[in-house]
Amino acid sequence: MIAFLLQLKLSELFNPAKPIPFVVLLLLIGASLLSWSLIFSKYSLLKRSVNSNRAFLRVFRKATGFESITAAAEQNAHAPMVAVFDFGYAEVERQVSRGHQVRNKAMIERNLQLGISEEIQKLERNMIWLATIASVTPFIGLFGTVWGIIDAFEALSLSASVSLRTVGPGIADALIATGAGLAAAIPAAVAYNYLGGQIKEIGNRMEDFSLEFMNLVERTFEG
Repeated sequence: MIAFLLQLKLSELFNPAKPIPFVVLLLLIGASLLSWSLIFSKYSLLKRSVNSNRAFLRVFRKATGFESITAAAEQNAHAPMVAVFDFGYAEVERQVSRGHQVRNKAMIERNLQLGISEEIQKLERNMIWLATIASVTPFIGLFGTVWGIIDAFEALSLSASVSLRTVGPGIADALIATGAGLAAAIPAAVAYNYLGGQIKEIGNRMEDFSLEFMNLVERTFEG
């Protein structure tokens, strides 16, 4: 059977004359390409976010006041922590402009949480597609597998003799559909779990940053 699969021409695998296996294979290839595109783009985004967060956090921890932090925020504009900082600092400015002091810490904390929530939503954008590909493509592949086996049995029933050449194309379609389904699903599932863990880690770092932000507020306006 392996030798037979190796002898198959590309035109036999992508044969529009067999519409169901052809469409199944196209769907799985399209899902796989979409999955890898999302994986690379999301990995690049998360890596850039982590590096930008680290650079901004180093400056933040060395700063003695908000004035020196705003310049660092502009230089690391893509860092999720900068967006969280902007949410909190906007509320600090509003309160200070009214009474030259911070009066409502709870409101600042709520603003920081809003910033964290918004940034996590941005990082999670399109992750649902990876989850969908991981869960759906095995069933699409299974459908192709079943259809290929049906074709093999139909060919067998119409043939006067039993030979590998008779049932081979149907079985080949079934095996290829199975392999293509797994090839699309496995990377998507692994990437979804790995990237999801990275997003959770970034979220945890932003939660910690919100505590450091409140510490700086207390040192600046109550120290």
